[in-house]
Amino acid sequence: MSPIVHIAMFGWIPVVIVLFSRLKPRHAVIASFLIAWLFLPNAEYPLPGLPNYTKISATCWGILIAAAIFDMENLMRFRVRLIDLPMVIWCICPLASSLANGYGLYDGFAMALKQTVTWGFPYFIGRVYFNSLEGLKEFAVGIFIGGIIYIPLCLYESRMSPQLHYDVYGFYQHTFGQTYRWGGWRPMVFLAHGLMLGMWMMSASLAGVWLWITGIIKKIWGIPMKLLVPALILTTIWCKSTAAIGYLIMGIGILIMSKHLRKPTFLICLIAIPLLYLPTRATGTWTGENLVSFIEENISFDRAESLQFRMHNEDILAEKALQRPIFGWGTWGQARVYDDQGNDVSITDGLWIIAFGNHGLVGLASLTLAVLMPVFVLLRNYPARYWDNPHVASAVVLALLLALYMIDNLLNAMVNPIFIVAAGGIAGLAPAALAIKTPSEDHMDVIQTDLVYSPRFL
Repeated sequence: MSPIVHIAMFGWIPVVIVLFSRLKPRHAVIASFLIAWLFLPNAEYPLPGLPNYTKISATCWGILIAAAIFDMENLMRFRVRLIDLPMVIWCICPLASSLANGYGLYDGFAMALKQTVTWGFPYFIGRVYFNSLEGLKEFAVGIFIGGIIYIPLCLYESRMSPQLHYDVYGFYQHTFGQTYRWGGWRPMVFLAHGLMLGMWMMSASLAGVWLWITGIIKKIWGIPMKLLVPALILTTIWCKSTAAIGYLIMGIGILIMSKHLRKPTFLICLIAIPLLYLPTRATGTWTGENLVSFIEENISFDRAESLQFRMHNEDILAEKALQRPIFGWGTWGQARVYDDQGNDVSITDGLWIIAFGNHGLVGLASLTLAVLMPVFVLLRNYPARYWDNPHVASAVVLALLLALYMIDNLLNAMVNPIFIVAAGGIAGLAPAALAIKTPSEDHMDVIQTDLVYSPRFL
């Protein structure tokens, strides 16, 4: 491990404070999250009595410290609302799980603090700084720009193999053997895994497509969107993540069909996937054999074999979780399955099965609602006929990304703070007058359009 790792990690909080001193608070938050997520090393430092120090915890602590110095008035305006309850429950759930399993109050508080830093802080920051249409618009643009910046790095690693993290920081962030796919290299750049990179590039591509179609952005750095968006989509495909490519195709299709049909049906169907999957898989009602057969016949035997392996592990883990269904087994490995010799015979891939095993039905339900409730907020407040409105479009694509992220959580356990920030931002829109009724429109919904986008921060 290079000394640069220590310099980057422990120097990041001062950098965030400097960003707040030079930029508008919202722009400083965008820059802090994107730079940290895309370029800081995947390193962890154990801290006595505190959650491990990571690039996400460093960013969150830095933002909160800087906000307390430069933007305390904005922080003080925050009020907890009913829509925040799922995230609150998800953050304190480890405390209940620890107490229910006899681990004690200290362990419970430590685990709850870790969950709060990982999930609660990004959500809170989103609630404070992106609780407006304009804020969500700037955040979506930031995601797109982050994807554009990553294009040359992804192409470099696709040709030269995933080496950038090793070259800069002196260690590989993940097993190198998993980086070869489709007869070539699958890049990771500075993220923890190639699958995580695929999700990131998919998100940036989907944001770019909708920003382009709705006319929010025509150029960035003088380069037309008609060149940038296709380049980003092709790079996403070249990242060789089957799931991410599928999400991208699904997302673009949903946006285009919703734009032309003016119906929310397709987004509702997307949300229904995790809402149907979770109870049927948790109770063993659905075995998934028909899906495995479909993938084997229409996609590839390898993908079907991988899915079957996941399904088998979910079955035995769900059976174990149902032994303590309310608050789960806690976070010390007791939710895993062991043979008679005490060997761990289970693999936990999906975030949902980890949440179910560790924190029971309470944890699984609160996590699901924390991610998906903002999508319901958007569906309730914005009729689909307004989704291509330039003032609304960014909130729509971010809500769509949340739905896709929840689907990915069925397969993988890769926490991405960018999605959590987006969830907090959209949730913050809930009590506002997102749609108004006027007599002049015969009581039909009229979307407010008094917000004008300014790309000055680009």
